[in-house]
Amino acid sequence: MTTFSPSRAFALELDSQDELASFREQFVITDPDLLYMDGNSLGRLPKVAVERARQLVKTEWGNDLIRGWNKGWWEAPRRVGDKIGTLIGAAAGQVIVSDTTSVNLYKLTMAALRLQSGRKRIITDQFNFPSDLYILQGVASFPGGDLRNTQYEIIRIPAADDDITPDLAALESAINEDTALVTLSHVLFKSGYLYDMRAITDLAHRKGALVLWDLSHSVGALPIALDDCNADLALGCTYKYLNGGPGAPAFLYVNKKIQEKVSSPIWGWWGQNRPFDFGLDYEPAPGVDRFLVGTQPMLSLLTMEAALEPLLQAGMDRLRAKSILLTDYASTLTEERLAPLGFSPGSPRDSARRGSHISIRHTDAYRINRALIEEMNVIPDFRAPDNLRLGFAPLYISFADVWDVVDRIRTVMMEKRYEKYPKEKLAVT
Repeated sequence: MTTFSPSRAFALELDSQDELASFREQFVITDPDLLYMDGNSLGRLPKVAVERARQLVKTEWGNDLIRGWNKGWWEAPRRVGDKIGTLIGAAAGQVIVSDTTSVNLYKLTMAALRLQSGRKRIITDQFNFPSDLYILQGVASFPGGDLRNTQYEIIRIPAADDDITPDLAALESAINEDTALVTLSHVLFKSGYLYDMRAITDLAHRKGALVLWDLSHSVGALPIALDDCNADLALGCTYKYLNGGPGAPAFLYVNKKIQEKVSSPIWGWWGQNRPFDFGLDYEPAPGVDRFLVGTQPMLSLLTMEAALEPLLQAGMDRLRAKSILLTDYASTLTEERLAPLGFSPGSPRDSARRGSHISIRHTDAYRINRALIEEMNVIPDFRAPDNLRLGFAPLYISFADVWDVVDRIRTVMMEKRYEKYPKEKLAVT
């Protein structure tokens, strides 16, 4: 691990050596003093996306009108999917952009269970994003189709003793010959813990189970090797590290080895073979396209496509290298400057097992978060019960930003600014 000095001058020295520093200029930053540490929830706006949105509205929608469908709109879900595929280690023809993360999770979960007919166990963990758990619960309660009479059992793997790391021994023990599907978040949304995708996938496959990965907190922040890991299924959102914008459409991945064996539970005309024949009986499109459903949201989809450009230019290896330095630096500063003020680590110390965000814990984390946002021009976020979460998007976060965030947290604590805020939470935290 790099040895870090606690001085701001050292942070500036790291910035002077940062080969990705110039990418910050590709983003809309209206307030240079704002320390934006929430790119793991909503990424900053790339300037290229602004220009693309203007062109889409004024020229392609405004002038071309419906002619736009034959000028690149219709092919966009697969074209943009292949671009995302280069970021997640997926060869062409395995990724499409479509719907939301939750809808894609439903589609892929139902497809997996149908393929695994007779197996009744679904494995996840208690750290998974709650919406993922809700989808699984819904599937188990109302499976539908030829799964209707199957009683599924959802197993949630508990935490290890540190309440940061899943109990990997319990995970291995839970996967048996009755397991249909193992579905996990690649990077956990609270602690930032990073699963070993290859090891978990191999473990599941040895028992005949399929694996479905949620990449929402890892795509765009670290290299992913879906094909090399022999992953079966995956999905993710595009509005975090991919900077696609609020509500930008999600993506899904289906390994070529199983594409012709699986079917979507939602049959729509975009997933129909030869949709403009307007046949009255559904025939699934070949390959991953069968998981498309209805008309795609072109304005947000094509704006998101433009937003991918800085990531594609930077390359995932360079992004990961900077991400590790940023989170290591933040972890070191937390131990040295915040631990004496009552903070404790909420993320793995080992960068090999950590994504691009960290959580720091404090009993008053919610009120501290409020004070940072409303008085200190810092935007992190809070995750119950006690996590102050800091996201480090390598394209636009500097090492000086990291030092300044820690310094402003110290100010909030030393001056007890957080004490003026109620413990009752706002609707969005």
